[in-house]
Amino acid sequence: MDLFDFQIIAEDPTGARCGILRTPHGILETPNFIFCGTRGSIKGLTIAQVKEAGAQIILANTYHMHIQPGEKTVETLGGLHRMMGWDGPMLTDSGGFQVFSLQYGGVVREIKSCRSLPGKKSLIKVSEEGALFRSYYDGSSRMLTPEKSIQIQRSLGADIILPLDECTPAHLDNKSLRASTDRSHRWERRSLEEFLRSDTGTQALYGIVQGGTDESLRGESCAFVSNESFFGQAIGGSLGINRAQMMDVISMVGAMKHPTKPTHLLGIGGVSDILHGVRCRMDTFDCVHPTRLARHGGALVPREIAIGSEHINLKNAKYARDPSPIDGNCTCYACRTASRGYIHHLLKSGELLGGQLLTIHNITFMMRLMANIRTAIRQKNFYQFTQQNIFPVPI
Repeated sequence: MDLFDFQIIAEDPTGARCGILRTPHGILETPNFIFCGTRGSIKGLTIAQVKEAGAQIILANTYHMHIQPGEKTVETLGGLHRMMGWDGPMLTDSGGFQVFSLQYGGVVREIKSCRSLPGKKSLIKVSEEGALFRSYYDGSSRMLTPEKSIQIQRSLGADIILPLDECTPAHLDNKSLRASTDRSHRWERRSLEEFLRSDTGTQALYGIVQGGTDESLRGESCAFVSNESFFGQAIGGSLGINRAQMMDVISMVGAMKHPTKPTHLLGIGGVSDILHGVRCRMDTFDCVHPTRLARHGGALVPREIAIGSEHINLKNAKYARDPSPIDGNCTCYACRTASRGYIHHLLKSGELLGGQLLTIHNITFMMRLMANIRTAIRQKNFYQFTQQNIFPVPI
């Protein structure tokens, strides 16, 4: 029996859709959000706390797990699922995003954001074979090839894995972007060939759509992924130099991608951005935003609480004596047991519990959001839901 299956079970007039993604480690309801356990943990929480907060799927990072502790160690410890104690669906990326960020001077800053290049050369060499980089852990030189990435992810054992592609920033000229997109397709085909050589049916490989902001290249990349035997598709690469362009690129790709394959939008975690992605037939999203925001004092809240924003900052002095919970309508552990004033004190005192409580809350908030999105789609009123829940963010 095939261990992987994706079925679209409901569609809204806007194009938004609900689905069921079956994996060897359980069912994932879509649309859904994937939380980042980059180095094999959700920072500050136990797996039991992550489950209690409602998370259905998490991810780990191939680059970081390869560097430390190494994929063979993970395999010896029973793979990521057993090592972490997580029994639900899991995704790993290819490691390419982190490797290529070394070349361009930052991760989110250059590939997903609009900040300018720092102009610093990196210790990376890109060739047809793959990407040569220097380990941040011990300084050793390592080569990441399409085949090696798949081999690492085999050892890690995640349900959904990704092929190696070349991640490029928004500033590339058309000639360079064309060369990069073509190379990504060659690498993805090599990744697929390596995957099929050792396929046991326990993992599913997604193809990655590249092409930057170029409509023609995005169309070619969508066609490439659609025509190859990838189980699903992920939308990667630069989404533009500002939020408006990002929205346009997501809309563009949403109209050109394979209509029935499960679709993952890489690196997107803002509430209004997710709503737009769902409207463009995206099924899953991932980003460090909810958990990183928590560690810096940010609590995700409904728009009526955070006017003009998606969160409140509990480090602010105005919360020092606030006896109310983060969100009176939230039933997470943090909202049941801690006041804003107490969390403010923990944050200002440098107590780890403050970030932990906010991380629990933010995961719970995202899971409530995704559940409400799925309900709205099934009831065919997703447009009305977005009008009630869009958070205006300056472009």
